[in-house]
Amino acid sequence: MIGRLQGQLIEKQPPWIVVDVHGVGYELETSMTTLVALPPVGESVFIYTHLTIRDDAHLLYGFGRAHERALFRALIKVNGVGPKLALAILSGMDEDAFMRCVRDDDSKALTKLPGVGKKTAERLIIEMRDRFPEWENGRDTTLPLEAANGQAAQSRNSLADAEAALVSLGYKPTEATKMLADLDSSQSTEALIKAALTQRMKG
Repeated sequence: MIGRLQGQLIEKQPPWIVVDVHGVGYELETSMTTLVALPPVGESVFIYTHLTIRDDAHLLYGFGRAHERALFRALIKVNGVGPKLALAILSGMDEDAFMRCVRDDDSKALTKLPGVGKKTAERLIIEMRDRFPEWENGRDTTLPLEAANGQAAQSRNSLADAEAALVSLGYKPTEATKMLADLDSSQSTEALIKAALTQRMKG
C-alpha cells in the first residue's frame, strides 16, 4: 500500500496530477479541494494517498490532508458510492460541511453534488452517521499547501480545462458550461473550478 508521497509536482491537469519521486512519476486523481490548494508546478508537495487495485488498473488517489483521505475511505464503504462519487463529494464540500449535512439531515445540500440523488443522499446520511468515529477524531495538521492562483493561462484554455474537470466529476457538459458562464475567465483553471463549485453549492 502506498500511503503518501513526497516529491516534485510536475504536472497538474484537473483532476489529475503527477508527482515525481526520485525519478518515478506517480499519477494521482485528486479532489478539487486538494487540487486548488496545491502549489505551482515545479514545487515540492507532500500528498496522502489511497491505492485501489482492480483487475484492469492500479489507481492512486491523492489528498492534501489525512482527514480528507479518512473521509474518502469511509465514503467508499457506503453502498453505491465508489471512488469517483467520493471524489465528487469531497470536491463539492469540505469535511466540515459534509459533517454538518449528515448531522443536520440536510439531504437537499447533498443532492447539489453530481451523481447524488435523493436516495443516495439519504443513504449517505444514515450510513455516514455511524461511520463518524472512523475519521471524525482524526483531525490533522493541514499540509503546507497554499492556493496558487499564479498567472492565469489563456482564458480559453483555463475555461476548457475547468469545464473538463467539472465533467470528470460527474456534471453534465451543459451544467459545467452554465456553472462557468458568469465567472471571470481570466482566472486560473484551479480558481475557476473552486468558484464554480462554491457557486453551485450556494445556488
